[in-house]
Amino acid sequence: MAQEALGVRADCYAAVDIGASSGRVVVGYVEDGRIRLEEVHRFDNRQVRRGGHDCWDLELLSSELVRGLARCKEEGFAPKSVGIDTWGVDFVLLDAEDNLVGDAVAYRDARTGGMYEVADAIMAPEELYRRTGIQRQPFNTIYQFLALQRENPEQLETADAFLMIPDYLNFLLTGVKAVEYTNASTTGLLNAETGAWDETVMEAFGIPRRLFPNVTHAGACLGPVRPEVAQAIGYDTRVVLPATHDTGSAYLAVPACEPPAVFLSSGTWSLLGVENRSPICAEGAF
Repeated sequence: MAQEALGVRADCYAAVDIGASSGRVVVGYVEDGRIRLEEVHRFDNRQVRRGGHDCWDLELLSSELVRGLARCKEEGFAPKSVGIDTWGVDFVLLDAEDNLVGDAVAYRDARTGGMYEVADAIMAPEELYRRTGIQRQPFNTIYQFLALQRENPEQLETADAFLMIPDYLNFLLTGVKAVEYTNASTTGLLNAETGAWDETVMEAFGIPRRLFPNVTHAGACLGPVRPEVAQAIGYDTRVVLPATHDTGSAYLAVPACEPPAVFLSSGTWSLLGVENRSPICAEGAF
């Protein structure tokens, strides 16, 4: 109420949508029975060359995230909550002091070349699909881990926590480490039936289960932003998990209330599908 008395609208919410080439901060609110959206900030997402790899510029993303939330206030909004979505598969590792271990290598990097053969010698691709239900792509997180094991095994020894890109940005805002389900489902490490980390796959591939927080689902509130973040953006707000995989969030926005309905989500990729009551991980789907 105090915010609104000062001419700042508080009955609104911020959405941060970051794709492989750009990001934006959008404020949403209901007015006259309709959802209104206002883009308050847009920024580039770039890759940088570090240690021989194409990596995400996390310093840029974090600074633009805070800048975008501050722009909300400048435009007359003080959102009640903020939710972040990004692309899938990519991740960071943190040590016990919450410092980054290594760089956030991008899925477009070539480090996973040859990892199919390594993976197939450990577990048949049909079995991996039956357990995880993820399309076979060279950049899937599981193949990135195999590449990391061979190039920088010391990073896995030093690491204390695994977070995907939106999880890491949420951590910077709140100090809470949580891995959200929809992005976790892009890793090739999540069991499609149980919705939990597949410990059989992790053990077979030598991926330390201790690094992975238990999966958290969309709708969970991670809590308020850190005091220093609130000071930087000019208001208090809380972080709520959307479907943090951008395709998941896009699909949830499709006004298809009655099955069967087909959706097409087009961004960096075009994905065509339907909603099923249970995952289809049979041989034909593989």
